[in-house]
Amino acid sequence: MRITVTRTGGFGGLTRRATLDTTGHPDAPEIAALVRDALREGLGEPPMGVPDGFHYEIKVDDSTGGTAYCADPKLTESQREVVRKVLKEGA
Repeated sequence: MRITVTRTGGFGGLTRRATLDTTGHPDAPEIAALVRDALREGLGEPPMGVPDGFHYEIKVDDSTGGTAYCADPKLTESQREVVRKVLKEGA
């Protein structure tokens, strides 16, 4: 599973993107479960969010596929964990 997180907005308005490939990753089943939850809890289009807050696009390239949008401060725990993990461990 390839997960891409794109973070936009914030005070500086910069974009950050990272992709994490979970093939062979020791936590792949747990990450897959988090991603399924994050996609299910996300929105189909970018939300308004708050001024200077971050906006996120979570995109999955696998057989289930899908894209979800979310924004600070209303991320669910699953969304927050997926964003953290992909931006930290992804390339």
